Amino acid sequence: MSEIFLDTETTGLSVQEDHRIIEIACIETKDLIPTNKIFHKVINPERKVSEEASKIHGFTDEILKDKNKFKDVADEFLSFIKGKQLIIHNAPFDVSFLNNELKKVNKNIIDVKEVIDSLELARIKFPGASNSLDSLCKRFNIDLSKRTKHNALLDCELLREVYINLTEQKEPSLILRDDNIGNNFTNNSKINKDYSKTIIQPSISELTNHKQFLNKEFKKNYF
Repeated sequence: MSEIFLDTETTGLSVQEDHRIIEIACIETKDLIPTNKIFHKVINPERKVSEEASKIHGFTDEILKDKNKFKDVADEFLSFIKGKQLIIHNAPFDVSFLNNELKKVNKNIIDVKEVIDSLELARIKFPGASNSLDSLCKRFNIDLSKRTKHNALLDCELLREVYINLTEQKEPSLILRDDNIGNNFTNNSKINKDYSKTIIQPSISELTNHKQFLNKEFKKNYF
C-alpha cells in the first residue's frame, strides 16, 4: 500500500461554525519514498477567511476568490487518496474539515479510525512533551527555514520527515559486559568483548496496527 501525507489549511478553527478548507495538499509515497505524485489545490471557501487564520497561512479573500470550489476538486481528491494509507498530524482536525466538505457535495466521508495520526504516535513516543510539527522538526533537526507561514504542501514534506524519525528511530542496544569475567577463564578461553544483547521493541506503526486490531475485535465481540 502507498502512503499519503496530507495537510489542510482552513478559514478558521471551528467546523461547528462552518469554517471551510482553503488548501489541500497530499504527497504520495511508496515505503515512505516520494513517488513524485502530488495533489495540491487552493480552494475558494465560499466564505470569509478569519483574520487570525490569515495571519497564520497568509491566504486572503482576495487571493481565494477566483479559485476552484471544493466541489470542483472533490472527485480528483478522492481518486488520489483511494486505497492508500493516510498519514496526518492531528488527524481529527483535518478529517473533520474534509468530511464537512465531502458531506456538502454528497461524497463518502473518511473514517478517522483508518488514518494514522502522527500526533498520537508522537505523544506515545514523547509523553508530556510539546509534539507540534514545529517542535518535532526541532527535535529531529529538520530544517524549518522555509516555514515562514503555514503551507500545506511544505507541511506534508516536513511531516514525512518527522514520521520517518518517529517510526524508524532505533532503540539502544543493551550491552552486557563484565570486565571481571575473564578472571574465571583460563588463558585458552576466548571472550567476545563486543558481545551485546539487542532488545527488539515493536515499532510505532506496529503498536498502532495492534491498537486498531484490538479496537476492531472489541467492537466485534461486545457491540
